[in-house]
Amino acid sequence: METYANVLLIALPSFMVLILIEIIYGIWKKDLTYNLMDTISSLSSGTTNMIKDLLGIGFIIITYPYILENIALIKLEESIGLYVIALICMDFASYWNHRLNHSINVFWNRHVVHHSSEEFNLACGLRQSISKNLIGFGALFLIPAALFGVPQKIIIILAPLHLFGQFWYHTRHIGKLGLLEYILVTPSQHRVHHAINPEYVDKNLSAIFCIWDRMFGTFQEELDEKPCVYGTLKPVQTWNPIIINFQHNWGLAKDAWRAKNWLDKFKLWFMPTGWRPKDVAERFPIAIVENVYSQEKYAPKYSTLHKFYAIFQFVCINIFIYVLLTNFGALSLNTQLSFGLLISTTIFGFTSLLDGHKWAFFFEISRGILGLLFLVYPTEFFMLEINFPFTIFLGMYFSLSILTTCWMYQSPPERSLKAA
Repeated sequence: METYANVLLIALPSFMVLILIEIIYGIWKKDLTYNLMDTISSLSSGTTNMIKDLLGIGFIIITYPYILENIALIKLEESIGLYVIALICMDFASYWNHRLNHSINVFWNRHVVHHSSEEFNLACGLRQSISKNLIGFGALFLIPAALFGVPQKIIIILAPLHLFGQFWYHTRHIGKLGLLEYILVTPSQHRVHHAINPEYVDKNLSAIFCIWDRMFGTFQEELDEKPCVYGTLKPVQTWNPIIINFQHNWGLAKDAWRAKNWLDKFKLWFMPTGWRPKDVAERFPIAIVENVYSQEKYAPKYSTLHKFYAIFQFVCINIFIYVLLTNFGALSLNTQLSFGLLISTTIFGFTSLLDGHKWAFFFEISRGILGLLFLVYPTEFFMLEINFPFTIFLGMYFSLSILTTCWMYQSPPERSLKAA
């Protein structure tokens, strides 16, 4: 995990620079595709996923080395050709894993976070799920790679490159790319994938090579007469990435509880995405976007104070992340977990407050008071290895967080919708 932390120290600033460039370009072209709260939500979502991966949270059902050992038919020598084979196999696996997430109710929960933004930009590309690999079975999709005897080392090397290679095409500023449209996944194709227009839903599932969509019938070209509208058909209506991560499965659990037919209680989890028992759908209807062109975006009303609070919390989270990553190898597990808890509860608290939930004010004040108590009466579970200046910074952070939360209590955000 220390190697992963070092990679992130390079990758995260690179992503931020590219996002800043896209913002500046959008302002220059008078076609800005960002809004403050949605961007903070997207980046916070990426942060929660990063923390989960750093801390190794999850349960692996089956591993790639186990599959490789038991089914490899040949063993190829390491070469450029083997890396190409491995990349093709990984992209094939990604397509089917992605298609599963779109096709089955319970698996949609692993992916809905990535589609939850009603914007489409590079920041949206960092919306990644913390529920995606809590139960790990992705190695099953790598059976073709195992048959070729692709070593785990090559999979490990290519995995982050394959993932980072999916970042660049989350933009509205790049049009169609001619011949590349027949080879690679492009911004035009991925705009279609994120759109909720009837013509576009569940299309263009490939990650790097668009050949899989063309082979398996899920390809759809972006149509000039059908401008893409982004989000989900059941809008999440929250900035809180942790809530978004479990919102869909919570809905399934409620439907299972309410269903009168015992078979429906079980099968709804494995039915096509969006399926609900008929009796439950009649008694507990859920609003679904029907006319995408009259979609209303989630847009609570914010004052300058609210925006300052959001930026303040986001900047502090990034400071926490920097301290964690630069010291990761030297920190005990308890301190690593303490950082994970600090960052996760900060994201949960301030995004809930920006959603205008009254309980979030009490959550944030309680979090700040507990943070100060831990600093005054430290325990083995709270960052003992961090230096004194950072301890002072934490004290200032918790104090200022409490003050701004109390100030915002007098004028909370107004939850409302704005026409797209």
